[in-house]
Amino acid sequence: MVGTLVNAASIIVGSVMGTFLKIGIPERIKSTVMHAISLSVLIIGLDSALKFKNLLLVIISLVIGGVLGELINIEKKLNDFGNMLERRLAKGDGSKISEGFVTASLVYCIGAMAIVGALKDGLQGDHSILFAKSILDGISSIIFSSTLGIGVMMSSISVCAYQGAITLCASMLQSILTSNVIADMSAVGGVLIIGISLNMLNITKIKVGNLLPCIFIPIIYESMLKIF
Repeated sequence: MVGTLVNAASIIVGSVMGTFLKIGIPERIKSTVMHAISLSVLIIGLDSALKFKNLLLVIISLVIGGVLGELINIEKKLNDFGNMLERRLAKGDGSKISEGFVTASLVYCIGAMAIVGALKDGLQGDHSILFAKSILDGISSIIFSSTLGIGVMMSSISVCAYQGAITLCASMLQSILTSNVIADMSAVGGVLIIGISLNMLNITKIKVGNLLPCIFIPIIYESMLKIF
């Protein structure tokens, strides 16, 4: 859990710095910076999405995971939690706490580094990937919070819960998490990151939160292969 805790701390520190930088920045500059970040997120998503090992499994995962996510309505639960934070912390200044929390949570939790880093932390006690991710997340949180506000800091809660759960369950999943499974999980995550970037650019309104179960379908598929 050390790597995850350091990761969460880096997001908090970066968010505080970004929130202070937000003061005095003209709106047109914030808009351009936000577009730049969105395009960067798109590149990250494309890089992960194209490293699949089983394209059919990726497609099936997106479909089945999407249905499960809609039934659970994860997106609404994330937004409700973000809105609760906003009600408690906002001061009537048009804060985007909910948007910052949901967007940053999805960006920081979906991706190869989050999955592989948490697994290595749990299986080998190797924190190196999560430490590297901490540097990247810390820097990006400065930029995110300068445009989306203090809600980005709250995404540290999501990072702790998500990566922490993977780390704690890693030993039980060791035999299932082959390199191909991890590659397909990362590919699915990459597709979701592309969806996040399109939402950030206001091109679409994809319910990326409801697609989160997709990431874990390759694990279920591999488990069924071992059983049958």
